[in-house]
Amino acid sequence: MRKRFISFLLLIMFFAFFLTNCSSSSVGDQVKHGIWASEKNLWDEAVFRWKKALLANPKSVAAHNNLAVAYEKRGLYDEALKEYEAALKLEPENSYVKSNYQNCKENIQPAKKNKEDKKDKNEKK
Repeated sequence: MRKRFISFLLLIMFFAFFLTNCSSSSVGDQVKHGIWASEKNLWDEAVFRWKKALLANPKSVAAHNNLAVAYEKRGLYDEALKEYEAALKLEPENSYVKSNYQNCKENIQPAKKNKEDKKDKNEKK
């Protein structure tokens, strides 16, 4: 009976290890596919892939960062900031994410000013 229990535990551990490796491989594949899509300016596809990676592993700093970049490219600055903040919460000392986050915050000001200027022009018409 004890041998069966130990064999059962070892089998469960093997499957847990196997499934963990499969899932992280899947996350890596999704992140890579998203990068490919972004290089082709297929931002909807990139967003889809990075969201899918985050469903598989919500702690993927790369997926949060890349999703933030995609949101920023689409002008969705609030969403971008949230994703950068999520990435920084996971890895506060990640210099790459910190740099992207700072750049995003700096880029928001001119973008908001341009939106306000366009809104003012439309109201005057």
